[in-house]
Amino acid sequence: MRSVRARAAIGATLVVAVALVAAGLAVLSVLRTNLIDQADLQAEVAAREVAGQLALDTRFEDLDLDDEEDHPVQVTDEEGRVVFVSKGLQAVSGTRSPGVSPLPSAPAATPSPGDDDDDDDDGGDGTRPARGEVSSDDPDFSDGTATVGGKQADYRFAAVEATTPAGLTLTVHAGAPLAAEQEAVNTVRGAMLTGLPLLLAVVAAVTWLVTRRALRPVEGIRRELAAITASEDLARRVPEPGSRDEIAALARTTNETLTVLEASVERQRRFVADASHELRSPIASLRTQLEVADAHPELLDLPGAVADTVRLQVLAADLLLLARLDAGEKPGAARLEAGALVREEVSQRTGDRIPVVVEAAEDASYEVNGSRGQLARVVGNLLDNAQRHAENLVAVRVAADGSGVRVEVRDDGAGVPEEERERIFERFVRLDDARSRDDGGAGLGLAIARDVAARHGGTLTVHRAAEGGAAFRLWLPGAV
Repeated sequence: MRSVRARAAIGATLVVAVALVAAGLAVLSVLRTNLIDQADLQAEVAAREVAGQLALDTRFEDLDLDDEEDHPVQVTDEEGRVVFVSKGLQAVSGTRSPGVSPLPSAPAATPSPGDDDDDDDDGGDGTRPARGEVSSDDPDFSDGTATVGGKQADYRFAAVEATTPAGLTLTVHAGAPLAAEQEAVNTVRGAMLTGLPLLLAVVAAVTWLVTRRALRPVEGIRRELAAITASEDLARRVPEPGSRDEIAALARTTNETLTVLEASVERQRRFVADASHELRSPIASLRTQLEVADAHPELLDLPGAVADTVRLQVLAADLLLLARLDAGEKPGAARLEAGALVREEVSQRTGDRIPVVVEAAEDASYEVNGSRGQLARVVGNLLDNAQRHAENLVAVRVAADGSGVRVEVRDDGAGVPEEERERIFERFVRLDDARSRDDGGAGLGLAIARDVAARHGGTLTVHRAAEGGAAFRLWLPGAV
């Protein structure tokens, strides 16, 4: 079952079915209990009425019995012998005795053998009612059947004890019919059995329709994604429904993902095109020099060939580092001292045209976590950029900044226009297009520096220096 609509409809139907069955059973149970309680009350009233007459020494043949068909009566003595039954009672079950034939010599006022009229102690110990009284204890109830006038039916019997003035203890069994209870329960049960399938069918249909309507935007999203996959056109977007539910959120998230994916693919295409263009120049130059040297060895420009080879090597290293960063390579977690790292990197730069001024307290500690090689590469790229643009000053300042460390590289050159301060961190972007590629570089240094800073949890921004040039500020979180 792969359809969400079908699963939702079946699931909702099953839940409603279980709930309705449980509720129906509870209703039937409560209804049956209430009706049985009513039958108990009727049987008790009938039994106590007969018992009251016996307690007043009314003879059996003079008993006033109301509606003997609906309330059959059976009277037994202390030994369980039947002494009286109502008119028309032909068979009975569920009482003290199944008999319906009274003893021929059992008048109500005749005491049982062994009884004495002067025995005033009977009943005084609370074990049975006093003479001429009806028991006030709760009656015993039982289920049974009775055949009255040739018709058998189910009854609810109540047993009440009565003591005649002669000291004879009798038990009156009076019944109340259960036909009304059975008819009511059967009627309710039949209505439930008839209505339950119809109600479940309505629930299933409504759930199917509602789910279908709710999932209609999902089908539109799926079709559009399939079309995007087939056409490879990442500029397309899935339709966003006007509702504010989870499906609308899914559509918005999908479009945001497509936007990021489109930008990533476009950046990757531009990267491949720019990399091919940048590699073509040194390779072509190197090939030309080698071909000239092969034909005319005396014209070999060895320094130029070495320079092109070095430039090609640096460009290949930059491209390799960018590829690793794009692949999500995590930096190391070594504990580094930023001041010492800057001084070490500056000390190794022997070919700079402008000496680099380092401004970092010798006795201060500026510790960060990260990869020494990558962070040294960031500092080197920033210094290279400053050397290309500076007039007379290149300075590096290391200082604490909040919960981290700030490394600022500034120069006194022309600076970076405010509208270009984000663009310069894009790959293969050079603002100094008038310069030669040898002087201006490939435009990867600042992009690499920002990517490395971001991988270390830091930031890299550019501002205007106090000297009028550019100030690149690298912020890294402190060591933990």
